[in-house]
Amino acid sequence: MSSQSKAPKTFKSLQKVGTSLTKTSSSSSEQASTTSKKTKTSSSSSSSNTTTTNKSTITKQQQGLKRKLSDTTLLEEETENQETSPSSIQQSNNNDSTGEQQQQPNKADSSVIDTSVTFASLGLSQVLCDTLKDIGYKHPTKIQREVIPVAIKEAYHDEETGFTKYNDIIGISETGSGKTASYVLPILERLLQLKGDPSPCSALILAPTRELATQIQYHVNALGSKIGITSTTLIGGTTIANDSLRFKKNRYHVVVGTPGRVCDLLQYGKSNFNLNHTRFLVLDEADKMLGSEFDKWLTAISEKLKRKQCTVYLFSATMTTKIDKLLKLHQMTNPVKIQVTSSKYHTVDTLTQQYLLVPEKYKEQYLVYLLNENPGKRILVFAGQNATCIMLSIMLRSLKFPAVPLSGHMDETHRQHCLRKFISGDRPILVATDIAARGLDIPLVEIVINFDIPAHSKEYVHRVGRTARIGNQGLAITFVTQYDLQYFQKIEALIEKKMDACPVNKENAMLLTNTVSKAVKLAKKKMSDMEKGDLPVQSDEFTEEEEVLNNAIRSLASKRENAGKKKGGGSSGGPGNLKKKRKEQK
Repeated sequence: MSSQSKAPKTFKSLQKVGTSLTKTSSSSSEQASTTSKKTKTSSSSSSSNTTTTNKSTITKQQQGLKRKLSDTTLLEEETENQETSPSSIQQSNNNDSTGEQQQQPNKADSSVIDTSVTFASLGLSQVLCDTLKDIGYKHPTKIQREVIPVAIKEAYHDEETGFTKYNDIIGISETGSGKTASYVLPILERLLQLKGDPSPCSALILAPTRELATQIQYHVNALGSKIGITSTTLIGGTTIANDSLRFKKNRYHVVVGTPGRVCDLLQYGKSNFNLNHTRFLVLDEADKMLGSEFDKWLTAISEKLKRKQCTVYLFSATMTTKIDKLLKLHQMTNPVKIQVTSSKYHTVDTLTQQYLLVPEKYKEQYLVYLLNENPGKRILVFAGQNATCIMLSIMLRSLKFPAVPLSGHMDETHRQHCLRKFISGDRPILVATDIAARGLDIPLVEIVINFDIPAHSKEYVHRVGRTARIGNQGLAITFVTQYDLQYFQKIEALIEKKMDACPVNKENAMLLTNTVSKAVKLAKKKMSDMEKGDLPVQSDEFTEEEEVLNNAIRSLASKRENAGKKKGGGSSGGPGNLKKKRKEQK
């Protein structure tokens, strides 16, 4: 890893950065002296429905948490006017709580990997088994052990059409369990057994987001390219005419796409793309494809399929009662339901889950402290708002942390650029919104930090599922402020686990207050200036990522302006919205 990718290890190094930030901030202030007074970059979001708690039902644990939060608030008051100590912070050498990545699974998680079972014993061809071995798949996970034998088993042979029908399947398994391979491998096995070259679009895999579709196609290519199976994505980013031309020039056996784009190409008059020979339809993250827009697209796609010859797989980490709509839409009369989680919202045993009680105003300081304590590790930081994601990315980069953002309002090219940088390890810190919580196959994430606690408890399961994947160890740390108690309690109730407190040195964390506060102020000023149309001065470092951030800020400002026009003024996002929302709920 290059020197610029290493996180600063001591307070002294951060103090030097802080001095530099002060100079930069002063310079920026002088340049902006002729402009109007700085405007706020965020406004209050619509208040959500509040939840009240009867005091008589408060448990001992809740009372303990409140006492700890009170202690943390006292710490805030005591250190508010504290001068930064010139002494350096000694790093802890004890990183046991984070867990090192291991190839062998933890014994407690034997339900995920059973070394006595091989892919060959599940009925896969030797050529596929060899491919799996070449790319590092040694033994099947539990979802793979359950799904593959059922999926490759012949259900019946239709004499009328001449097609062999296989079992429709509903697969439910937590993220990181290997469910993508559990449906890709049976599809490849059946295409391999066909006489002659498979037909174009023999398999259509649908995903709710472009990022997930891209990740799935990566798996299909890795597993299928050596046996002559070709694949592509159909996710937009180019004109519909260019997509149509691609399918005229190439014969893709497996197509992975988003429902909207697939529907567009099916309805494009000049395209020869069709589903006449599609034998497999897969809906991954099926519960995310329930809504008016998805209903329209999926109905149009279903009408183009020849249902008698098509096998349907629905997969997700969670399933809801609304899934019945998809079963009826795709005429899944007798699907085999395979669920490998002990609980509907189960988290794997190799995941260490901790909470960190922190005052709202010092969250950035504690984030920098944790990153400083874990240099070089692959860390995914979740923010609750697009603006918070961008602000944290700018702040961390100004402190010389190798961070990149990933949020929904970034354009596709920039999102893929940042994702590649993170996966390659070139930028080992990814600050993301919940767009990264579902479906993205990001290997070897060692730590997940919930900077903002998720408003919906179910989303917590998907966030922390980015680490501790396929038997590896992982750590998830959730920030809990004085406004987050009810959210935290709901999460623990959902996962049926009690989290341990994250061990931190509060004094060392608070020594970072001045330096981090300057970085936060500078980041917010940059966002404000750009939203007003002021162009930033380009620096020599991280110029490509800076351009990504600049475009993200412009996009955010544009969407706020459009939202304000629709609502008669005002903005809809911003780093402060989550805090204000929770104050209102309290």
